[in-house]
Amino acid sequence: MTEHRPHEDTQKGISRRNFIKNTGLVAGGLVGGSLFGGLLTNQLQKPNAPINSEKEVSHLLEARTFFSNSEDFLILSAATERLFPTDDLGPGAIELGVPYFIDRQLAGEWGMNAKEYMKGPFLQTGVVDAYESQADSTQDQGPNAETQVPTPAFRYQTPMTRGDIFMEGVQALEQTAQEKFKTNFHKLEPKQQDEILQMFDDGKAKMNGVASTTFFNLLLQTTIEGAYADPVYGGNRNMEGWRMKEFPGPRMSYTADIEKEDFIVMKPESLRNYQGH
Repeated sequence: MTEHRPHEDTQKGISRRNFIKNTGLVAGGLVGGSLFGGLLTNQLQKPNAPINSEKEVSHLLEARTFFSNSEDFLILSAATERLFPTDDLGPGAIELGVPYFIDRQLAGEWGMNAKEYMKGPFLQTGVVDAYESQADSTQDQGPNAETQVPTPAFRYQTPMTRGDIFMEGVQALEQTAQEKFKTNFHKLEPKQQDEILQMFDDGKAKMNGVASTTFFNLLLQTTIEGAYADPVYGGNRNMEGWRMKEFPGPRMSYTADIEKEDFIVMKPESLRNYQGH
């Protein structure tokens, strides 16, 4: 069971503190791990033993850089798996590496809102706090709304970074699971996890700083992005998300195939295929 953390901790310093701490650990781990790991493996590895480069790349991609607490990461993983579960069509969020995709995004500029204006005043109140709500109706209001070209509405109205919102949301998932079922969220039955996630979707779960709908929409958005974004960003492992959609990935050109009359089935390619490693 993880402890509920005060909002002040999650609101300002924790993401930066965790980021610095975690990136330091990862950087140190990579440097130290490469150094000492190289010494050890050089001694233990047989001279002609094959090197599994795919396994090494996969191991590096699975290094957490934002979530320092393994319990928090288990909660995040369980939540994404319920939003994108394994079924007859293919793998679910965990097998696709979605939790690691989200972890990497939160550890970067996107997670820290580094390129966004983060000063007040904030329009968000106890009543209006649907940041990135899927049901945005602002553009449907006003005169001649039916004929107006849709325009972007206010989207970010909170002093909390995306990293803060995720940390608060993960803790709120655990808190709700404890209050409702007396056990950890990631240990609940899928039906029970769905029930809690539905509470967040409906805005009925308790969260500090933002509405639970806000966190749910952000979680849903990043889960889908992690399933279908290019594998170079950490998710869509082995391009399995693209295989389910029969999407071939980015191509430099189709000029060699555009004149062909037969239907062409293309093998998926990632941006990594163009990087030469």
